[in-house]
Amino acid sequence: MVGYQEIWSRCLQIIKDNVSEESYKALFEKITPLKLEESTLTIQVPSHFIYEYLEENYLDLLRKTIRKELGEKARLEYSVVVAGAASHPMPQVDKAPRNRPVPLNVSTSDKPVKGFNPFVMPGLRNLEIDPQLNPKYSFENYIEGDCNKLARNAGLAIAQNPGEGAFNPLFINGGTGLGKTHLAQAIGLETKKAHPEKVVLYVNANKFKEQYTSAVQKNEINNFLHFYQMVDVLILDDVHDFAGQSKTQDTFFHIFDQLHRSKKQIILTSDKAPVDIEGLEPRILSRFKWGLPVEITAPDYATRLAIYRHKVHKDGIELGDDIIEYLADKVSNNVREFEGVLNRLLAEATFNKKAISMEMVVSVVNKNIRNTQKELSVDSIYKSVCEYFNVSSDNAQSKTRKREIVQARQIAMYFSKSLTKSSLASIGAQIGGKNHATVLHACKQVNNLMETDRSFSDLVGNIEKKLKAM
Repeated sequence: MVGYQEIWSRCLQIIKDNVSEESYKALFEKITPLKLEESTLTIQVPSHFIYEYLEENYLDLLRKTIRKELGEKARLEYSVVVAGAASHPMPQVDKAPRNRPVPLNVSTSDKPVKGFNPFVMPGLRNLEIDPQLNPKYSFENYIEGDCNKLARNAGLAIAQNPGEGAFNPLFINGGTGLGKTHLAQAIGLETKKAHPEKVVLYVNANKFKEQYTSAVQKNEINNFLHFYQMVDVLILDDVHDFAGQSKTQDTFFHIFDQLHRSKKQIILTSDKAPVDIEGLEPRILSRFKWGLPVEITAPDYATRLAIYRHKVHKDGIELGDDIIEYLADKVSNNVREFEGVLNRLLAEATFNKKAISMEMVVSVVNKNIRNTQKELSVDSIYKSVCEYFNVSSDNAQSKTRKREIVQARQIAMYFSKSLTKSSLASIGAQIGGKNHATVLHACKQVNNLMETDRSFSDLVGNIEKKLKAM
């Protein structure tokens, strides 16, 4: 029968492959296995603070690891034993009951350790913070193309001189799966490489909201503000998730201002350009425009081909050039979609014990990519609408106020907003060199006419059918 020490040793091997070296040494090396009774493994942790940190940040990893070794009914209990408390001056820790088992899925009612530093790792120096960065999201793994060239080059410049120059904040926007998070984390990793002394922190907007709520409930909002204000490079992902959260926005506003005044670097990502985000306060949106807003668009065929080749090579998968070229042509929305197709191909090849063939690839793509159609672009919509009105797209780009040309532009803008993920600014730039306000006005005009003019509504309906049939 396998003993509890061997079970925990196996668990540590899995955990070590899924956390940073710093986290492993600071947290998991300090844990001692105590006993195994039926399917319940008891481990000893040296402080109540480490117990809380594990519960907050590694609960899923621990649960999956224990169940892998002991089965679905496995449970993990903690024994919180404070030994040598002098090495960790945390007064409230000394009050924690000794040898108290705590089930994996039960939270504690004890007061938290004083000082709200949600990313400070136990055992590390006072201001040493785990940056929460994934090593695989490096610049080496980020393929440059026309779709991301400006954003990538700006990121490299920031990593060398964070907080200096005009790129603060850097606001990266783009659709799902286009590499916003990868680029933002690559900047963080490159910054740490160039400036090891800098405090770099990546955090998702939802995580920030959870931490803020917890700080309010525990009356530790001042410590929360102080923690974020000591960061040198703050990377906030999915900032659009702050929409409608007025108190969270107010707190972030003060953190932003303090960091910016102190010449600390701020990097933000969103699925929309600042002008298109609804539910954020105007004062916050105005600050998003202070530095450099950049958009990452869907990669063209050549960039997709380079990305897919890089990923296949990096993962050690053998695919012929004809297969990769076919996938680059058919899987065109984003890289995550390609990764999904690749995973299905690997699963099918493994289960059926067959090599990945073109026939298999075509079958998987047909089943999983909607009609294997390419996503509509602003350009294709514009050209189709101009063709419908029998006007030249070149003439439509001019400043003429002819009724049919103005109407073609407005309808093209209307469908570009509803059928693509492009920002209003990007749509306007591609259709007549207009700004986002013109696009908004065009969309309102089309909507108003559709409500009041039956023939116009029918015309727009016919164009929509044509576009969706492309």
